[in-house]
Amino acid sequence: MVLGRKWVLKHHFTGNPKPEDFDLVEENLPPLEENEIQFRSLFLSVDPYMRSYTKRMTLPFPFTMIGSSVAEVEESRHPSYPKGSTIIILAGWIERGIVNPDKMGKNSPGNTLGGIMEVADLGTLSKSLLLGACGMPGNTAYFGLLEICKPKAGETVVVSGAAGAVGSLVGQIAKIKGCKVIGYAGTDEKCQWLKEIGFDEAFNYKKVGVQESLAKAAPGGVDCYFDNVGGEMSAAVMSLMNTRGRVAVCGAISHYNEVGGYSKVTDVLPLCVSKGLMVEGFLVGRWKARWMEGVTAMAGWVASGEIKVRETVMEGFDKMPFALMGLFTGDNTGKMVVKA
Repeated sequence: MVLGRKWVLKHHFTGNPKPEDFDLVEENLPPLEENEIQFRSLFLSVDPYMRSYTKRMTLPFPFTMIGSSVAEVEESRHPSYPKGSTIIILAGWIERGIVNPDKMGKNSPGNTLGGIMEVADLGTLSKSLLLGACGMPGNTAYFGLLEICKPKAGETVVVSGAAGAVGSLVGQIAKIKGCKVIGYAGTDEKCQWLKEIGFDEAFNYKKVGVQESLAKAAPGGVDCYFDNVGGEMSAAVMSLMNTRGRVAVCGAISHYNEVGGYSKVTDVLPLCVSKGLMVEGFLVGRWKARWMEGVTAMAGWVASGEIKVRETVMEGFDKMPFALMGLFTGDNTGKMVVKA
């Protein structure tokens, strides 16, 4: 028998994720049946969406914690997934397991649970990037900015959560498109890194007022806002946007761990009316039909050096809960991944 391990979620989160929310489960894996594969995760992803998504799930507890991984097929009885092949699999926090790809979810990119995604050939780039700049976060940045904000050369783009997996890519894509880019992050070190990768300005929101710093950095106003944070930061940025400015609402991490409902913040609707702002929320799965377009573009920019990538890598499958917890305490710069 081969031993498999997985992390299960014991109950819904209350406040920030905690170690006691999870259990590490070991199980003996049975022999493969027809059309099944045995896989071993090489790198696993943790993302803020996991915190909010599980809140909406109605599966009986405990259940396998959701997520994706880059994995190697160790054994196979499926013609499409030969032994030794690399896959991106949305099977959850599983170190080694067995699945029947034909019975998993279809068209999985982005936000549907379960399934195996097409793997791009990254050449000499690390396979971990398939979970980051050349995967779901990369496509979130690519399509969210280019399809919703539609930045034009010479415009000013603001990014919140700018040192994260998505925000750091958004800023660099905006620079490629000829924009002035201003980012907000939570430490001086992250702000220094943002300037190193091309952001024109970067501010530590814990030390400066958003509205005051942005008024000085963007005296001509803001044309595009890529929002990963929500809350009062969004209200401050939107108050300085130009008429017909565009806002891509990617996330609201400032609210994800609140207990007892979302907190009340400054109402931005009057700004939307008076400035004619175009505000659009999105989930990246809406571009599943164009998935490889985004992956190919992002991989090209990374390979050429036009986009610089930083990963925060935790070693060991046993670190999965701590990696997720770190997303909400600012432990990561760029994409957080776990090397199994």
